[in-house]
Amino acid sequence: MTKTILLTGATDGIGLETAKRLAADGHELLLHGRSEDKLVAAKATVLKEAPSAVVKTLRADLSNLADVEALAKAVAAETTSLDVLINNAGVFKTPTPVTPEGFDVRFIVNLIAPYVLTRRLLPVMSGEGRIINLSSAAQAPVDLNALLGKRTLNDSDAYAQSKLAITMWSFDLAQGLGTDGPSVVAINPASFLGSKMVKEAYGSAGHDLGIGAEILQRAALSDDFAGITGRYFDNDRRQFGTPHPDALDNTKNKKLVQVIDEVITMLTASA
Repeated sequence: MTKTILLTGATDGIGLETAKRLAADGHELLLHGRSEDKLVAAKATVLKEAPSAVVKTLRADLSNLADVEALAKAVAAETTSLDVLINNAGVFKTPTPVTPEGFDVRFIVNLIAPYVLTRRLLPVMSGEGRIINLSSAAQAPVDLNALLGKRTLNDSDAYAQSKLAITMWSFDLAQGLGTDGPSVVAINPASFLGSKMVKEAYGSAGHDLGIGAEILQRAALSDDFAGITGRYFDNDRRQFGTPHPDALDNTKNKKLVQVIDEVITMLTASA
């Protein structure tokens, strides 16, 4: 059966490789990117390998909450039934690590944007839908003051904290949705894959991007992931595993979500 799939951060790296695989499987793709030129190029790349694929592109800067809201509206206008949401977009190193509102861009792009986007799109997702959130092997306890913009972090700490945060939120979301809502999984696609982000962060060519694309394809479509929710898949071990202990603490998860909502309120007020 053909599925409608939204994939953020689809213009390069794991996102683009995943898009090519999903298109080859015959699914309808909504590809997100920050640059219109890169979106045009990504669509051409996907269609070159899967000429009959249905591919639509959507531009948004995920560091800007207004863009995230507009992206959600654009997706809802494109489809009344979104089967899979892959929150893949992420940032590690950037020349502008702090947003104009004073928040760390890693928290905004890697956590707040998927949080807002997912919440806005839940009405067009059925209980059979799947939400796939990109985590990482790099997970570190979340400094809530840093999330609130009251403390500055270095690149590595900000990235690792944002990835634990999205894992914690994934567990909390799955618990809230229960068995009636879409399933939610957090995935470490594998360490040191050869994405632009890894090359910029570590100066390393990295491993084959296909390793990460293959697990995202499986998570989106395979029966192996059917009905599984509130779990963490560690692709370094090629199996479901145990995340950082904080993600298993319901009290910490709920406190994190409370702070996320505070940040969103502040961003909305400053818009």
